[in-house]
Formats: sequence, C-alpha cells, structure tokens
Amino acid sequence: MKKIIVIGCPGSGKSTFARALNHKTVIPLVHLDMLFWNADKTAVERSIFLERLVAVLEKDEWIIDGNYASTMEQRIAACDTVIFLDYPLDVCLDGIKERRGKPRSDMPWIETEEDAEFIEFIKSYDEQQKPKVLELLKKYGDKNIIILKSREQADAFLNGENL
Repeated sequence: MKKIIVIGCPGSGKSTFARALNHKTVIPLVHLDMLFWNADKTAVERSIFLERLVAVLEKDEWIIDGNYASTMEQRIAACDTVIFLDYPLDVCLDGIKERRGKPRSDMPWIETEEDAEFIEFIKSYDEQQKPKVLELLKKYGDKNIIILKSREQADAFLNGENL
C-alpha cells in the first residue's frame, strides 16, 4: 500500500480514518477538500483543483481522503488500494452532527450550521452515489479493495497486521 484512496459517504469518518492510517503508515495525507475549497467557502477554479490533484497523483506515495465523483475514476486508476467506508446512514448522519462546531484539519473552515442540501445528499448516497462507486470498484477489480462496514471494522483494520 503506497497509493491509497479513502472514500465513503460524507460523515463516515473518511478524514479521521485517513489521519489514523497516515499516523500508522507515515504515507503523506492529502484531503481533497483542502485542494478544492477556499477558507471563505468558495471553490477554487476547476483547472486549479485538477492541477493540484495531478500534482499529488504524480508522487510516489499518498493517502487521498475524499469522494469528488468527478475525479474518482482518475484516483482509482492511479491508486493501488481503495478503502471504502460503507457505513449505514445513521452512522454517517451522526458523524456529521458530531463534527459540527469543531475545527478540522481536512476543511478550511468550521461548520457551524446544518446544511439541509448536504443532509439530503447524505440521505440519498446509498441510492445515488454508492452504485456508481461499486461499479468503479468492479471495473478496477485488480486494485486492493477494502470495504469496511462499521467503525469497529475500521478500528480492527487500523490495529491489524495488514498494514
């Protein structure tokens, strides 16, 4: 494992998991949100985001945390390992609630209010986004694909002998 992406529904704990994996492996960690967002909650130009992403993908080792469907296939094609946090909806919604108001190293601002549109995206993830993710995982079946179904499985993975 040298080039790893961590994906999953928002609120699943991708960033937390990726930080723990970074701590265990010392592989450099990149948060897609930090490549995409400015501190004033505006997005960088798409060309700048893609330039930043390509610069990361060209490196020898990385852990990339985040979904960003528009570049997911590009990242899957470039990685050797995909870790998909495939958690139940209630776990993801709880994750969003728990992080509200807390500073995070993976976001350039502190989320203070509930975003109704974002919550609806999370509620529709299993129907709208997950099938696309699973199709890409099937397409790139030669990759090391790890699907974790609970925080307990994630903790066991991080504490296991398989790193």
